[in-house]
Amino acid sequence: MTDMDYSALGLVAGIEIHQQLNTKEKLFCRCPTTIRETSESSAEFFRYLRATKSELGELDRAAEEEMMQKRRFRYLQYDTTCLVENDDEPPTPLNREALDIVWTIAKLTGMARVPEIHTMRKLVIDGSNTSGFQRTALVAVQGSLPTGAIIETLCLEEEAAQRIEDAFFSLDRLGIPLIEITTAPCLHTPEDVQETAALIGMYLRSTGRVKRGIGTIRQDVNISIREGTRVEIKGVQELSLIAEVVRREVLRQVSLLEIREELKRRGALVETNPVDVTELFRNSESKILKKAKKVLAIRLKEFGGLVGREIQPGRRLGSEMSDYAKKCGVGGLFHTDELPAYGVSEKEVAALKQAVAATDNDCVVLVADTPQKCTCAMAQIIRRALLALEEIPKETRKMLEEGSTAYMRPLPGAARMYPETDVLPVRITSEEWDALPLPELLTDKIERYMRDYGLAREVGKQLAYSDRACAFEEAVAAGIKPSIAERAFNSTLRELSRDGVMIDCISNTAILGVLLAIQSGKASKEAIPALLTALADGKNLDETLNSLAPAVSASDLTAIVDAIIKEKIEFVRERGAAAAGPLMGVVMKEVRGSVDGKAVSQALQAAIAEVLK
Repeated sequence: MTDMDYSALGLVAGIEIHQQLNTKEKLFCRCPTTIRETSESSAEFFRYLRATKSELGELDRAAEEEMMQKRRFRYLQYDTTCLVENDDEPPTPLNREALDIVWTIAKLTGMARVPEIHTMRKLVIDGSNTSGFQRTALVAVQGSLPTGAIIETLCLEEEAAQRIEDAFFSLDRLGIPLIEITTAPCLHTPEDVQETAALIGMYLRSTGRVKRGIGTIRQDVNISIREGTRVEIKGVQELSLIAEVVRREVLRQVSLLEIREELKRRGALVETNPVDVTELFRNSESKILKKAKKVLAIRLKEFGGLVGREIQPGRRLGSEMSDYAKKCGVGGLFHTDELPAYGVSEKEVAALKQAVAATDNDCVVLVADTPQKCTCAMAQIIRRALLALEEIPKETRKMLEEGSTAYMRPLPGAARMYPETDVLPVRITSEEWDALPLPELLTDKIERYMRDYGLAREVGKQLAYSDRACAFEEAVAAGIKPSIAERAFNSTLRELSRDGVMIDCISNTAILGVLLAIQSGKASKEAIPALLTALADGKNLDETLNSLAPAVSASDLTAIVDAIIKEKIEFVRERGAAAAGPLMGVVMKEVRGSVDGKAVSQALQAAIAEVLK
């Protein structure tokens, strides 16, 4: 992508971080926060959802659009879910363990706590919550990060159900406590946004009380530029993609503004009365058009070449129109900027243009489906085409692969929030707040590892961010050398993982057992990879230690080295002292981890020196 002057463009961005908390129980029930396989489901049920009006009688625009399709949602239950997830029983009080974690984050970032926490309902009828709303509670406001970024709000809310496919959900995830951290719109480059997300992630992981793994943390990015508008991009899961998402959204808004100006220069217009062209495609080679009960067309005057113009990698203005149309249940659309293609012939395109009185400077858009879906979809296409003449619409968008985005729904308004009367307010006293212990930040832990244990910065960072950091420190406290403990809990595990070893199967207790065995002389540190691999394969520690060669005495080691040198005598005479390196592995394989590598190296060097006299 071409470099842009983000300052000149007036880029303003903020970020919302959503992180699952590692609590024993869910937020509003006492069910465990365990993720299950769908094959373990014990039952299922179905439900329809509809939007309700706010206390002021207003209907949220995002919810209203979700209602354009009447969908039947399917939900999987488990023996670890209950009637609260089903929305067949009122919620229990807020999970205090989750509140403590959120308060800790608030205190770490210098936020002001809310004296009394009230739970709200946030209207959500996309199927991700059986009740048709998500419960959320404001916990703290106005904090800051060392970079100067401002944190506006910190909320505690319930995680949504896991979407298996379009209208099919799993209830195991629903209700897991979720922290939402929202910054002010104070970020001005793509790199600022990514660095801020990484910093917030560091604070979260410093607590040691958040879940890890794919899907446990998500970032929503709010972006606008001068003359553009605020757009929210949902569900960025990969930290490394955040800057690219921002760059592509800026490119999209710049491109749409350029298209708007070109349309104005051309005097473009949007027809608002679709034409029925079903019969034109009755014998078409396009299966979609041929089988459709209805095909509608609309002329976009002077839009020629612009509907097919790329606005993001892999995305065009036509893609934006298609996203809107899909809200009505159609599969997409056709337009003459990309025809003839997809089974539509030149003759059919000519007949289509004639039917709607289109010239070569115009663009004709088609939708094909049932009459009801076509009418709805065409209204959406006309709406989006008119917006192309006026403004960049305020939208919630979803991230696509590699960082481009697609339309989801309009930005929600205040009408989606209303009080939750089933959950009592929660207060925290000044004494309770002051007594909250603050964890060591991971950045400080890295510095301590470097200072106290002599670890390199990158190695210290790997360990500090690892789930095994506490076990590493326990091993060092038990008298294990930091360098050896680091190898067992970090470097060797990373190497084994790259080789396909299932390192998650190795417990911290088992690794500590390996280290204690090395400390007591039952094995050498060179045996760590072999011992850990055996443990990953399900062998117990005693069994694994017995698989090593018996202890080798100094005289035995000398005999083994002499035999190997005798066998490789020509190689030794050819390479001289440098032969020690290649022969080291040969000897270590022979003694199978029962001798320290330093001793082997010394024995080899002495024997080679004797040969070379």
